[in-house]
Amino acid sequence: MHTRGVLIMTPQGAMVLTGKRALDFSGSVSAADNFGIGGYEKVMGPNGQAQYWARDLAEASQILFRHYDHTYVFPGERFPRRVTTSDPVDRDVCSFPHGGDEFTTVGEVFSNDANPGRKKPFEIRSIMMAAADADHPTLERWLNMRDAENAVIWDAHVGGYPVCMIGFESHQIKRLGIVPADGPESWTSGTLFPQASKKIARAINASSRNRPVVILANLSGFDGSPESLGKCQLEFGAEIGRAVVNFDGPIVFVVVSRYHGGAFVVFSRTLNENFEAAALEGTYASVIGGSPAAAVVFAREVDTRTQEDPRVVALQAELTAAGTATTPQGRAQIAELYEVVHSEKLGNVAEEFDAVHSVHRALAVGSLDRIIPPSTLRPYLVEAIERGMARTLAGRTRPGRAAPSV
Repeated sequence: MHTRGVLIMTPQGAMVLTGKRALDFSGSVSAADNFGIGGYEKVMGPNGQAQYWARDLAEASQILFRHYDHTYVFPGERFPRRVTTSDPVDRDVCSFPHGGDEFTTVGEVFSNDANPGRKKPFEIRSIMMAAADADHPTLERWLNMRDAENAVIWDAHVGGYPVCMIGFESHQIKRLGIVPADGPESWTSGTLFPQASKKIARAINASSRNRPVVILANLSGFDGSPESLGKCQLEFGAEIGRAVVNFDGPIVFVVVSRYHGGAFVVFSRTLNENFEAAALEGTYASVIGGSPAAAVVFAREVDTRTQEDPRVVALQAELTAAGTATTPQGRAQIAELYEVVHSEKLGNVAEEFDAVHSVHRALAVGSLDRIIPPSTLRPYLVEAIERGMARTLAGRTRPGRAAPSV
């Protein structure tokens, strides 16, 4: 869970506690060769122990130096040095290309017309590329960690500042291998699963006392399936909260779409005095989303509205007058209409909930520091990073905030 350095592996390398021959002679379980015990492809890449893969030693050396470009701190200094960038700090991310079939530009992802309710799937890597400096290549960490594909960890530069940038894949991802019957068929958009939670906690821990963390969030919370709970979802989710609490340095958290559920707890600005939270205009933030709130919290209200709907009342009166309300055909007619009206009322209540529990309400109750236009994402990130670094160097906290501890 605590990763300070990096492990880069090549196809010719294997990390083993005991080699194949020794395992065979001792009567233990082995594999076809040492690569099956501790090679990158079968073991160390999927389990997340190896963070990078290289074709050979030459490429491994290049990756190592690229890693140092983002993480090396000169003696006597606190952060990696800022580098020169030709990418304007005030560049509008909205014109950046998105790719895919749904959107043409990143700006359309943030548009109420092209993406009403912020519910359409999108590519989080496009958003991350738009925010990062275009003239400094990014480096993705734990790319092949199995079952953690919907968490994206980059080393990047923003305004010349080296940062760890974290994003959450915002479309469904097909699962690899055999899918357990008690778990989801695919990794769903904006949802944290156990290995993804572990990956994020490791990334935050690895950046502590080194460089700022920038989080671009579209999060609906943690998966609560039997499979996830059986695979330490609660523990790994709590590890994210612990990593945030213990983080030494600036964390900049920006809601780019939706922000609900358990994510509202582990990514809370109350956990760390140097955690700055913002949201783009038109996004949503609440402990529970509108749809689940309508289906669970306000289920009685939805039922009442459905029963009082003029269409349902009229059909019941008509069938009662005809003496067919209790017949199988009459009950089928009522059930069919009831289902249609109930679905409409469910959507109406969800929309009303989202309208009330907006990012503006989150700002008013102190869950956010500010709301920004999408076009100002890059300049905001740079300014927030600079504010956080200044607080770290001065040993200060934000006004009215006491530093928590674990």
